[in-house]
Amino acid sequence: MSAPRLAALAVLLGASLTIALPAFAAEPNKLTPEELAEGWILLFDGETDYGWHAAKKANWKVAEGAISVSEGEPGLLATTSEFADYELHLEFRAPRGTNSGVFLRTPAIPTDPTKDCYELNIADPETSPFFTGSFVRRQKATEYLHSDDWQSFDVTAQGGHFIVKVDGKLVLDYTDPQPVRRGKIGLQLNKGAVAFRNIKLKPLGLQSIFNGRDLTGWKVFPDKKSVFSVTPEGYLNVKKGNGQIETEGQWADFVLQLEVFSNGKFLNSGVFFRALPGEFWQGYESQIQNGFLLDRARPMDYGTGGIYNRQKARRVVADDFTWMQKTIVATGNHMAVWVNGTQVSDFTDEREANDNARNGSRLKAGVLAIQGHDPTTDLSFRNIKIAETPAQ
Repeated sequence: MSAPRLAALAVLLGASLTIALPAFAAEPNKLTPEELAEGWILLFDGETDYGWHAAKKANWKVAEGAISVSEGEPGLLATTSEFADYELHLEFRAPRGTNSGVFLRTPAIPTDPTKDCYELNIADPETSPFFTGSFVRRQKATEYLHSDDWQSFDVTAQGGHFIVKVDGKLVLDYTDPQPVRRGKIGLQLNKGAVAFRNIKLKPLGLQSIFNGRDLTGWKVFPDKKSVFSVTPEGYLNVKKGNGQIETEGQWADFVLQLEVFSNGKFLNSGVFFRALPGEFWQGYESQIQNGFLLDRARPMDYGTGGIYNRQKARRVVADDFTWMQKTIVATGNHMAVWVNGTQVSDFTDEREANDNARNGSRLKAGVLAIQGHDPTTDLSFRNIKIAETPAQ
């Protein structure tokens, strides 16, 4: 009998009934407001394979809120983005006899789980000596836990230190003295059917670059119309335009998270990155513009989270007059943006190299800049945090 029916029966009988439910989200593939505030992003939206790429031919499919596979060439369905330090949560379902796994900090086609990735296995002891929760050819899990229903992995990866929990129970504590520093997250087809859902990640190691008191660490571009200030609430506010404020620091590969409030309908702004210091409106621009035409899949002017002049947001997720969360991940020539935890852009810059990202692919470090667009501009920013992604 289902939990809701048991509860209803208890009410009818006048009984008090406590039902233990799995510690999964009430709605798989969704983030709670608390998770958004903590910086979690969804790697799988529950409806598409956006942000993922299969290196080998297999029958990967999305249905009923899960990614599943059962046959084809052994290999990975991997994120297009790379990550370094993070907390990762996902749920998986696999019958006994399946041999699959989740690859951490991996290339699209790994060659050796002891050197270029971490293979978090899904298998029973009869199928593999490295049963579920183990790092293949690195360290066995302390205990084998299996269910025919959905199970969960919770992973913390910080430098060379990894913690793995299966269904909330600690089964692996592993330290690599020569760690793989960054890479994709991969879902494996090896042998047998497997399904995954509720795949979400929280970047770790981000440091604040705005103190909420003054503009220390930032430079206002001179002789422009924008007015930058710190509000009594501790927000970085920009009114009027055009104009720009840029960081003193520079970053090449990074994870950036911030919150934005647009105090007007369809106001226009943007966050520039890998921008040339002291140059006006240069670099890659992650657009801020919540307008759309007819429906949210048709953004106005590239849409919030789009890479301006390069790739439109696939959907307008955020609304004006409310705080929105934005996460920008840039590694090499690939960049992606999440808005309110949903990935809306997935761009690889295949242009020839150029010092100015307006004119070509720029991999070098550059400043971050916030744009004041026009006389109607009135936006606030808070919780601006960044972590540099280490070189491999």
